[in-house]
Amino acid sequence: MLNGKTAIVTGASRGIGKAIALELAERGADVIVNYHGAKEAAEAVVKEIKDKGGAAESYGCDVSGYSACEEFIRRVAEKYGAVDILVNNAGITRDNLLMKMTEEDFSAVIDTNLKGTFYTMRFVSRQMLKQRSGRIINIASVVGVTGNAGQVNYAASKAGVIGMTKTAARELAGRGITVNAVAPGFIETDMTKKLSERVRETVIGQIPLGRFGSPEHVAKAVGFLASDDAEYITGQVIHVDGGMVM
Repeated sequence: MLNGKTAIVTGASRGIGKAIALELAERGADVIVNYHGAKEAAEAVVKEIKDKGGAAESYGCDVSGYSACEEFIRRVAEKYGAVDILVNNAGITRDNLLMKMTEEDFSAVIDTNLKGTFYTMRFVSRQMLKQRSGRIINIASVVGVTGNAGQVNYAASKAGVIGMTKTAARELAGRGITVNAVAPGFIETDMTKKLSERVRETVIGQIPLGRFGSPEHVAKAVGFLASDDAEYITGQVIHVDGGMVM
């Protein structure tokens, strides 16, 4: 159980982030539901957690901002006295073929997905080092391992997240801090619902289990990594992808 633990989940107003917030709250953590531009949705997640007897609050922060992340982590640490769990879930897509992708679209994805993960890890590590404990779980993606046509920016950002995860794990292990990643495959979210039926059929043909996953499948993996059961696991990437990467 995570009773008495404080958990930050970035991009937690919907989809995978929402499922992770609910899972950690169910396990007893006080959850900070981070959002950017989706306050009502974040408040709805907080209400759902509280209605189930859990503890949560929302916090607006654009993780692509260095100073904003510093302030965000500082305020949470001051209010709760600790930051025990950080889940870097916030992410965006700006898909296009390599030859057609603009610098703006490439940079936007890198700024949120890769730099945002670096910023929050950087500032939370300071607090966790003082505590001599902590769990950092970064949400990567199967495409960060396999690549995916039309997603050179997204694949690069998620491959970078995996590299940062392994490096941070080596740097922080001596102080009892674990750093791991979860790499989802194709999950039923608002993002994948936009796929055409033809594309969905093609994708499902690449998944050995023959179906898309659910946000809850990812959340369960995160919940495990945040728990004491995973205290001897660090620097790893857990694939929740129906067997796409073996």
